[in-house]
Amino acid sequence: MEQRLVLIAAGAALLALVGGTYAYTQFQPQSALAACRGGTVAGDIGGPFTLVSETGATVTDQEVITKPSLIYFGYTFCPDVCPLHVVRNADATALLEEQGHDVTPVFISVDPGRDTAQVLDDYTYYIHEDMIGLTGSEEQIDAAAKAYRAYYRVHEHEPDDEFYLVDHSTFTYLVMPGEGFVDFYRGDVSAEEMANRVSCAIEAV
Repeated sequence: MEQRLVLIAAGAALLALVGGTYAYTQFQPQSALAACRGGTVAGDIGGPFTLVSETGATVTDQEVITKPSLIYFGYTFCPDVCPLHVVRNADATALLEEQGHDVTPVFISVDPGRDTAQVLDDYTYYIHEDMIGLTGSEEQIDAAAKAYRAYYRVHEHEPDDEFYLVDHSTFTYLVMPGEGFVDFYRGDVSAEEMANRVSCAIEAV
């Protein structure tokens, strides 16, 4: 009886060791990324999209996300938060470049009625020469926003009203080729904190 208990204990210890090794092997990369995040990430975020670039060409997510990318949903006529957040993303991109990381800032418009390819080309180049501006049909933008769980709502307005507003969420998403969605950043995250967290994530994968 005593010998049997010893064998059972030894077997349990072996299973624990194997299980622990498997868990470490399987989940170590996620743990490394978790240390870079500012909060819990739950559920599926991100996915394929088809939009129109600032050059007027139709592009897919695979053509846009060729390197670590910071994706923001907004619109060029936004009077308050968009300029602050988009410039913050550009500043973080510059800080990351100083650290040796090549990151692309991406601006997806939720206002296709006013944000033509030319408007986006002027807007993004003024903020950062490497920033990619994307627009598209209402259906294309809606699909991209849903993939990233980004909220937006165009205010009701008369057809000739050029000054209508668009409500929208203010998250920026870090997406990497081969990894997909990695992290998100709230509007109150500074350029320095964003750069540090992005750098951490790039070095962790």
